[in-house]
Amino acid sequence: MVILYQHDVTGLEPDQLYGSLEKEQDHQPAPFTWEVVEGVLDRADELDAAIDAASRDWPAHRMAALERNILRIAIFEMLQRDDIPVEVSIDEAVALAKRFCSREAGSLVNGILSRIAEEDRADDKRE
Repeated sequence: MVILYQHDVTGLEPDQLYGSLEKEQDHQPAPFTWEVVEGVLDRADELDAAIDAASRDWPAHRMAALERNILRIAIFEMLQRDDIPVEVSIDEAVALAKRFCSREAGSLVNGILSRIAEEDRADDKRE
């Protein structure tokens, strides 16, 4: 989340940000971190379109960078990672939003992710 947020705000490349994070935390980010960051960045437009569709009157580009990136990570996990239960992605995203943003952000994140999960389940049933 930190790397994606910093990239969004500063425009610095993830490799530069990984180096800073390694110095701060005194270890390399886990391979899962690399996979999520690269996956989110590769699919940012697709993830933002999903946010836009589910958030109704609050498009991704108008959201605070932290909330936007929490949503991007969760949506990436929900749509691309079969090994992570959807409910876990939603719960973790809501907890991050409450911890680092505001209590209201937790409700926003929960609502958007729940709509995306419902749509994804409906799509699975149609197939």
